Amino acid sequence: MTISARSPLDRVLPRDENALPVPAQTPDLGALPEWELGDLYPAPDSPELARDIEAVERACCIFARDYDGKLASLDAGKMLECIERYQEIDILAGRVMSYAGLRYYQNTTDSARAKQMGDLQDRITAATTKLVFFSLEFNRIPDARYEEIFAAPNGPARYKPVFDRMRAMRPYQLSNELERFLHDNSVVGAAAWNRLFDETTAGLTFDVAGEELGLEATLNLLTDHDRARREAGARALAEVFGRNVKLFSRIHNTLAKEKAIEDKWRKMPTPQTARHLSNHVEPEVVEALRDAVTAAYPRLSHRYYRLKARWLGLDKLQVWDRNAPLPSESPRLIPWAEAQATVLDAYAGFSPRLAELAQPFFDKGWIDAAVKPGKAPGAFAHPTVTTVHPYVLLNYLGKPRDVMTLAHELGHGVHQRLAAAQGELLAATPLTLAETASVFGEMLTFRALLAKTADKAQRKALLAGKVEDMINTVVRQIAFYDFECKLHAARAKGELTPEDINALWMSVQAESLGDAFEFMPGYETFWTYVPHFVHSPFYVYAYAFGDGLVNALYAAYEDGLPDFQAKYFDMLAAGGSRHHKELLAPFGLDASDPAFWDKGLSMIEGFIEELEAMED
Repeated sequence: MTISARSPLDRVLPRDENALPVPAQTPDLGALPEWELGDLYPAPDSPELARDIEAVERACCIFARDYDGKLASLDAGKMLECIERYQEIDILAGRVMSYAGLRYYQNTTDSARAKQMGDLQDRITAATTKLVFFSLEFNRIPDARYEEIFAAPNGPARYKPVFDRMRAMRPYQLSNELERFLHDNSVVGAAAWNRLFDETTAGLTFDVAGEELGLEATLNLLTDHDRARREAGARALAEVFGRNVKLFSRIHNTLAKEKAIEDKWRKMPTPQTARHLSNHVEPEVVEALRDAVTAAYPRLSHRYYRLKARWLGLDKLQVWDRNAPLPSESPRLIPWAEAQATVLDAYAGFSPRLAELAQPFFDKGWIDAAVKPGKAPGAFAHPTVTTVHPYVLLNYLGKPRDVMTLAHELGHGVHQRLAAAQGELLAATPLTLAETASVFGEMLTFRALLAKTADKAQRKALLAGKVEDMINTVVRQIAFYDFECKLHAARAKGELTPEDINALWMSVQAESLGDAFEFMPGYETFWTYVPHFVHSPFYVYAYAFGDGLVNALYAAYEDGLPDFQAKYFDMLAAGGSRHHKELLAPFGLDASDPAFWDKGLSMIEGFIEELEAMED
């Protein structure tokens, strides 16, 4: 574990100076909030920012002088002091990079912002190279001595979960010199390829019926009520992705090979091992999830999409029909004020405390909601550091799914606020649990809307939208995970051509979506724009993990589990201080039990059955 320069979540897809203006028809949704970043630093040239950058560099030098080669000799009290000093550096470095990263994603067309982020990443990486010794030397402390230090009453006992996870990396760590090299080299290795991917994707333009659109606006067309518009968007995506597929193939080949080389040196048994370790989840638990979902494809996605084809009056669905609104669904744009009230009311219906934790995001400039020129597409909640607060980025266009995205990201934000009390080292939640509050927030909002919907057509549209979101979260993400597994396994045997990668993509798409679909020429290149494959290998199963976990949690809530709200807040406030087995025990749940995942999948199946019953 080393301190690293931070940026907002990897799912973000930033744009560069070639980004297009937003479409002229951007709807009037009321006043949309913008970030107020002054809680981090007053300005990009502020003395406070310059002071903190210098403080990070100075603190790293002093920390290395005081502790390099001496960790094993520290008593419990001195070890606690050491860890708390390390944490302070982590906070300082994280604050600097959070500010630079958020400013950049707010307007990636600004070359000054891009330069500042790159320059600060270089400086923070150079400074923290001096701390690489910390985790390596810590992991060499003999087990008996380690247990003695962390058992002492005046010692660092509360931090033990962090260092237990770190020591799980012991079999895979390299020499101090090699680890320092990898740390230094990161800015011109994976990080450089990540940036190339971001800037390339950001610069793509799509001609849709004579209108030039960026990626976000073109993807947005795939949910348009007009089927011709959806098709035009899909064909524009295919044309541009196909024209750029060689470059994306080079990026994926290089990153997969670089990962394979590092994994070989570390003696990682599989390409997925590092992700499982960082998630603090056992490989067999992930495999149980994966196997349960793939076995459920026929009764979930295959079944639902055959139903949807009938609703749309089609023999076969095309890829541009996958997320199409239902014919009976009335197109309606939801103003920002209504979206805010909808989510906060749903949160308050679960617990007033949940709404109170979410309210400051709206009141204090913690959300940036509008689609703007140069702004990163997508959505994220970035925790910054535990001494400040999270920030949420949205691209709000007033669609019902945008309201669910708001509920999702606010869930992350509330989770991050609650976990902040653990302190910087313990607040971060493993990815397997990081989606818990976000997906639960969506479920609360959906259930609140469903309870208020008496009209049969509206109820059907709402249920169908939820099923599609759950399929996208569970089925699609496990298909993504299988694609990555196949990609890394194939790359181990040699260079992959674009056609090779296309074939891997289509194999998982056909399997997961089923026989209701016909795939247009060009869809085989749609792997090219997914940022997770580039930024965070094997990240995607966390979404399915989170959805399945929340479905099981929500079932316990509906069944009237005593003190559910208190147990829920305790789980979120734990951050990364406890293992998922311990956190789920109060709810009577165990993710290592294969039947656990079937509980979650049965909820999706129940919604599909309700939709089928509406056909009668």
